[in-house]
Amino acid sequence: MSTESTPMLAAERQQRLLEELRTFGRISAAGAAEKLGTSTETIRKDLILLENRGLLRRVHGGALHLAPMTFEADVTTRSNNAEEKERIAVAALDHLPARGAVVIDAGSTTQAFVDRFPNRPLRVYTNALAIASTLASRSQVKVSTFGGHVRPVTTAQVGPMALRAIEPMDFDIAFVGTNAISVERGLATPDEDEAAMKAALIEHAERTVLLADHTKFAQRSLVTYAQISDLDVIITGRELDATHRAQLADLDVEVEFA
Repeated sequence: MSTESTPMLAAERQQRLLEELRTFGRISAAGAAEKLGTSTETIRKDLILLENRGLLRRVHGGALHLAPMTFEADVTTRSNNAEEKERIAVAALDHLPARGAVVIDAGSTTQAFVDRFPNRPLRVYTNALAIASTLASRSQVKVSTFGGHVRPVTTAQVGPMALRAIEPMDFDIAFVGTNAISVERGLATPDEDEAAMKAALIEHAERTVLLADHTKFAQRSLVTYAQISDLDVIITGRELDATHRAQLADLDVEVEFA
């Protein structure tokens, strides 16, 4: 192996590590070493270098994904973990009432949920134009939005007008998403206005179901808008690691692994 090729190989290996982290949220040094055909010690050195560049956070045995607190992917590009999100969406259908008032948050996993929404006599409210557009084709579903400023990144309606519209209302159940969730910090999102709207949806619902793929448990974000104790049900993927499962097991919230 020439000395000229070593830096390139190291860069490729480190890029693969970052791709794994973006996909799975967490990696183990031993697992990465086996997958990339190198030693655990080499992976540990890579993780140290990447942590020094602010690209990940090392933990015992591996690393966690690290993104800026204000990072937010455009909703049209959120195709990661699509199969897991589909499983979560199908599981969420079991929580739909036969009748009543439902409110649905903006997000890629909630979008997967409404893509499978039944044509049932429900009153559905949403702060997401994309979700409203999808549900408009269901003849028995009466769908309404709240008005307000539309955020291009998520198509969510936010701001004072939307908050005023929701203030006098109460819903049977809310289906919400999140950018980040942890036992320590609760639920968080990068935008202050969207955080206020998400908090209002939860506050005005008798029951709240969170739809979140397993990588959301490895994320951090700028604004905390709720605690896990504010939720009734969490639906996530069976990919969620043992550490997060153990933390959730100690809380008074129902957890489903789709």
